[in-house]
Amino acid sequence: MYKTLHTDLSDRILTVTINRPDKLNALNKTVMNELNEAVDEIYENGDIASSIITGAGQKAFIAGADISEFMGLSKKEGQALSAFGHNLFFRIASCPKPIAAAVNGFALGGGCELAMACHFRLCVPTAKFGQPEVNLGIIPGYGGTQRLVQLVGKGRALEIMLSGRMVEATEAHAMGLVNYIVTEQDELLTRTRELLSVINDKAPFAVARVIECVNFAAGDGVVFGESDGWEADPFGGDAGEDEVTVDDGAGIRNGFLLEQEAFGECFGTEDMKEGVNAFLEKRKPVFKGA
Repeated sequence: MYKTLHTDLSDRILTVTINRPDKLNALNKTVMNELNEAVDEIYENGDIASSIITGAGQKAFIAGADISEFMGLSKKEGQALSAFGHNLFFRIASCPKPIAAAVNGFALGGGCELAMACHFRLCVPTAKFGQPEVNLGIIPGYGGTQRLVQLVGKGRALEIMLSGRMVEATEAHAMGLVNYIVTEQDELLTRTRELLSVINDKAPFAVARVIECVNFAAGDGVVFGESDGWEADPFGGDAGEDEVTVDDGAGIRNGFLLEQEAFGECFGTEDMKEGVNAFLEKRKPVFKGA
C-alpha cells in the first residue's frame, strides 16, 4: 500500500513506521504524502482507537527532512512546502484519537517537529532531539518554533534553535520534551502500546474533548478548525442557541468557556451514563463511543 511506510493494526492501535532506514528515515515528498494518507486512515477507520508513529531501525526516528529536495525551491515553493507540513502536523495534533511518538533514535528538524505534533513522546536513552535548521540558513518550517516553546519554554527553545545543538534524552525528559525514557530499545513499542491501551479503555468522546481543550490552551490545532472547511473535531461541538459558546461576547475565544461547552456535551453521551453507573456500582466501565 505504501512505499515509505509500514503500518500494522492490532488491538485497535495503528503503528505507523517511517521505513527509510538507509536515509535515516528522512522526510521526503513521498513520506509526507503517505503520512498524510495514514493520518486519514486514523481519522476515518473506526477500528483504530489510537496510533504510534516511529522510525525503522535503531539509529533514527526521523533525522530531518530530505535536504536534497530543498535545492532550487523558490520563496513561494518554500512557503508551500511549509504550509503542507503545517497542515499535516496540525491534523496530527488535532486528532481526537491519541497519537504517540515512539522515538527510537535521532529526532532532528522535521523529525523533532513531527514528534512534538504527537500528543506525547516516549524515547530510548540514545535518542537525540534538535532543530538544527539555522545551520542550513533556514528556520524550522513545520511548527517547530511554536511547539518547542509550548513544551520547554521560550528561553530553552530559543537556545536550542539558535545554537542548533542536539538535546540528549535525559535532558529532553527533564525539560518536558519527552514524557518517558524507555531503558531498553526493544521495549519502546511495548511500553508505548501499554500507555495507549490504558487510554483506549476510556470514553472516546471524553478523550477527544480533552485533546481539543488542551490544544486550545496551548494554541495548537485551532486555526484549521475554523478555516478552509477543515474540521479539527469530527465529533462536532457546534453550540446551539441554548448552549455555552466559546466566544466570550467580545469576539475572543475563551478556553474556559470551551471547557464548559465540552463538559456539558459529555452529559449527552451514553458513555457518561455508563461511566457514572459503573462508578456507583463499583465495576469497570465499558465504553462504546456513544
